[in-house]
Amino acid sequence: MPFAPFLMSRTLTLQFFVLLSCCALFAQAPKRTQTNAATTLNLAQTGRCREAFPALKSALQSVQEKDLKRKLALAGVRCGMLSNQPNAAIDFLRTLNRDFPEDPEALYVTTHTYSDLSTRAAQQLALKAPSSPQAHELNAESLEMQGKWDLAEKEYQTILQQNPHQPGIHFRLGRLLLSKPNPPPSVAEDAKKEFQQELEIDPSNAGAEYVLGELARQSRQWDEAVQHFSQAAKLDAGFGDAFLGLGSTLISQKKFADAVTPLEKAVKLEPQNPAAHYNLATAYVRIGRKLDADKEFEVHRAMMQKRGGSNAEQESSPQQ
Repeated sequence: MPFAPFLMSRTLTLQFFVLLSCCALFAQAPKRTQTNAATTLNLAQTGRCREAFPALKSALQSVQEKDLKRKLALAGVRCGMLSNQPNAAIDFLRTLNRDFPEDPEALYVTTHTYSDLSTRAAQQLALKAPSSPQAHELNAESLEMQGKWDLAEKEYQTILQQNPHQPGIHFRLGRLLLSKPNPPPSVAEDAKKEFQQELEIDPSNAGAEYVLGELARQSRQWDEAVQHFSQAAKLDAGFGDAFLGLGSTLISQKKFADAVTPLEKAVKLEPQNPAAHYNLATAYVRIGRKLDADKEFEVHRAMMQKRGGSNAEQESSPQQ
């Protein structure tokens, strides 16, 4: 048995060197990964997206160094858009927004990417279905943004000629009428008719109910305003302005106790709305909840100071 110890020693020595070799390879692996990722990034940043794009996703998944990962994701978005692969670009964008949610460059790229995608979709709509209601509606929205009210109105009327029962169009017409500069005295009544027609087509339109409530409130038709605001809030439980409108109208009716619940809901839904805090404070005062009122007034005061306002009532709904 003279060779047994020697063979065992030789076997252990070989195993030791194999282990050392493996450790060396593992130690070199992150370096190789980072080198490969840097090479891929360089291809992308020098305009060679066709070569870089297939490797960008695997490179992004393999690296741990944050700045390199951020640059790879940014490059992936850019190359995806340049290569006309928007779905892949959005995947890189999701990674970017998840891992770097407050990075200025990430936010900038996100803004432009979604803007580009919107433009491309609009072009496709105009190309593939230029006479569709959706194409006319998109064109009308663009004209509204440019202040071309009459041309926008014609687009909406064209849609109604095609389909008199198209949901949403009477609502948009009513909103357009109220948006026009220097409207005639009859504009409120004309807009009201549009919103009423919208509700005949789509009874679930919370926006139409809300605007009808606001028009009634401005005309001091309190009961009608309460009816519309209540329905708007019922149709959309997250509609903070509807709860605020309801609460402020109840205050105008001097129904202070009834106003508390919708105004508390408004404050919960819109905590950064000064008018919600001011109206809730007013309701609390009138029912004797002075400490709660003081807290709400203080919140309102702080918001107004932050905004540079000097008159609390300027940011609040009319109470008379």
